[in-house]
Amino acid sequence: MATGCMILMSGKSNCHSTLLALLVCLLPATCMAQDVGLAGIMGSKAMLMINGGEPQAVPVGQTVDGVKVLSIQGDQATIEVGGRKRPLRVGQHAIGTSNGDGSGKVTMTADGQGHFFTTGTVNGTSVRFVVDTGATFIALGPSDARRIGIDPNKGKKALASTANGNAVYMRVMLDTVRIGDITLHNVEAGILPTEMPAALLGMSFLNRMEMQRDGSTMTLKKRF
Repeated sequence: MATGCMILMSGKSNCHSTLLALLVCLLPATCMAQDVGLAGIMGSKAMLMINGGEPQAVPVGQTVDGVKVLSIQGDQATIEVGGRKRPLRVGQHAIGTSNGDGSGKVTMTADGQGHFFTTGTVNGTSVRFVVDTGATFIALGPSDARRIGIDPNKGKKALASTANGNAVYMRVMLDTVRIGDITLHNVEAGILPTEMPAALLGMSFLNRMEMQRDGSTMTLKKRF
C-alpha cells in the first residue's frame, strides 16, 4: 500500500519524487474522458501515460484505469479505451471515454515503488489519486481543491498529526467521487495547506470498499 507524503497517515512517510501532471477538465460523473499517451515499449509492456499521469508499464492483456493493452508490435501498441481499438506509436496520444463495465470494481497495478495510482473524478473534475490506507480520508492539495471548485474557507478547521508535527487542514464533504466504475456520494475529505504530487485516496473512500491485493495488483469493489 502506498504511504502518503503529507498528513493523516500512519507509519513512515515515503513521498514519490516525480511530480504528476493532472488533467484539468470538467466532465459528467457518468463519463470520464481518457487521454492516453504511449511513452515507450518495454518488451511485452506498454508504457502508458493516462490522463497526464506518470508512465505505467502495462502488460499485453491487462487493463489499467479503463485502458487495455491488446497487442504490441515494434514501436506500436494497440489499446482499447471506451470500447474502441486505438493503435498508438511511441509519442502519440489517443482520447477516449470510459463508462465502466458495470462491475462496480476497479483493478490497479502497483508502480515500481509499490504505489497504486489511479485517475478519477471529484465533483466531475479529473484528479490523480494514490491509494493510502494510512490516510483517514481523501486528502487534496490546494490546487486540486481550487480546480474542483471547493472553497476551503467554507470547511471546518481541524488538526492532524504528521511526521513533522501537527498541521491544520480544512475538513470538507465531496458530493461525488468516481474511480472507474465506482461512484460514491458525500465522501469526507481534507484540504491540506501544501501541494502534493497526487491526492490521497484515504479510508473515507476505502472503508466502503472490499479490498483485495494479489502481488502487484489491487482490486477495489464497492460494498455500499
